[in-house]
Amino acid sequence: MPRVLIIEDEAALASALGAVARRLGCETSLKASASLALEELQRTHPDLVILDIGLPDMNGLEVLQRIRAKDRSLPVLVITAHGNLNNAVEAKKRGASGYLVKPIDLTVLEDTLRVLVRVPTSKETPAPTAAPGDSPLLIGSAPVMQPAFAAIADATASDAPVLILGPTGIGKSLAAQVIHLHSRRHAGPFVTLSCASLPESLLEAELFGHEKGAFTGALTTRSGHVERASGGTLFLDEIAEVSPAVQVKLLRLVEEKTFTRVGGREDLRVDLRIMAATNQALEQAVAEKRFREDLYYRLRVLEVKLPPLRERASDLPALCSYLLARIAPGRRLSISDEALALLRRHDWPGNVRELRNALERAAAVCGGPMILPIHLPAELKTGSHTPKKVENALDAALAPWLEERLAAGVNYDTLHEELEGRLLAALLPRYENKPTLLARALDMNRATLRKKLRGLSGTDPADSED
Repeated sequence: MPRVLIIEDEAALASALGAVARRLGCETSLKASASLALEELQRTHPDLVILDIGLPDMNGLEVLQRIRAKDRSLPVLVITAHGNLNNAVEAKKRGASGYLVKPIDLTVLEDTLRVLVRVPTSKETPAPTAAPGDSPLLIGSAPVMQPAFAAIADATASDAPVLILGPTGIGKSLAAQVIHLHSRRHAGPFVTLSCASLPESLLEAELFGHEKGAFTGALTTRSGHVERASGGTLFLDEIAEVSPAVQVKLLRLVEEKTFTRVGGREDLRVDLRIMAATNQALEQAVAEKRFREDLYYRLRVLEVKLPPLRERASDLPALCSYLLARIAPGRRLSISDEALALLRRHDWPGNVRELRNALERAAAVCGGPMILPIHLPAELKTGSHTPKKVENALDAALAPWLEERLAAGVNYDTLHEELEGRLLAALLPRYENKPTLLARALDMNRATLRKKLRGLSGTDPADSED
């Protein structure tokens, strides 16, 4: 019977974790502090450790480091109530086998435990021994960012190709830099090429280099971005813009790490990692024969999806503080609640890049220590969407869903329950996934709200901190 050590100080969650593990046929031991858990590890040898980062007597990441100092193969599943990129990357660097964010989806937990308990420990990825130092950060802890943080952390422990997806201005290049700086290639170069900024003939020469005399103006042999990225990472931004002819040569580079300069005949080998990014739907491009299917799957060995800023309203205060500190160093600028409310109302089609531009404008016209609504760009003060436009957009989104459900023969009560479920599921992340805060904001009975949420998830949606 596999033995699972659960290190969690929240009694209700520890009990739920134990119940899931026992349902899988595991023997469990619950410890509410780091000191008790470390004593247990001195006496016993569990097959899996479930470790909370927020322990009362020690940070869980330090516990993980101590575990790895003695046993590099013991699977450790890290859980946390404060999901951010630092925690995810640090957990992976220190040898975590998995990473989950509270509130825990028990189905995901069960699937994760099923894999970790049965995976041979000899296949566990060792923790890197060298830390790359400071790196740029993707700021925020919104629930929609947690899958991205986990995917970035996984990518830092691998050398496989990575495809980064997300809208324009969201930070795809930044995500690629974070992966590179925390990977084993961090000491090597990070070379970026924007595939949309160059015509096909010039893109090929910039990418692969050219031989002397390959075309008019090629007076000398010149190395391309591929050779300059040797030993490090090549980041291809806007990969969907690459022509079919160049895609063929890229496929060879990805599969064989071999290429030929423009005008050359010699096959050259290179040691690099390839990451690519796009704001387009590559699956659709593949279906329309605009992008090679084999190249798509070779680039998408690992995938990172970054959500748009409009889905991360809870991250705006942290993003504003981070950006203002860099836009106006030394001024200690803050943002008023009224100005922040305007930022929350905006749709942010330009995402984080648009937010930075708005804050730069505000900092330039603000003479005091606090940014007020008057300092924000006009489109934020007037609102990017009038209430009527928002209502029209809601009606347009609701109509096809309503047609489909009515065609299925559902009654009014079912429609009401489904709509209420979607509404509550959308609201809860805006209040830190805490029913208490949501009930208070909606002026709703907390017990009633918990009952409704329990009906949606099948589990008790208890607050992590009440």
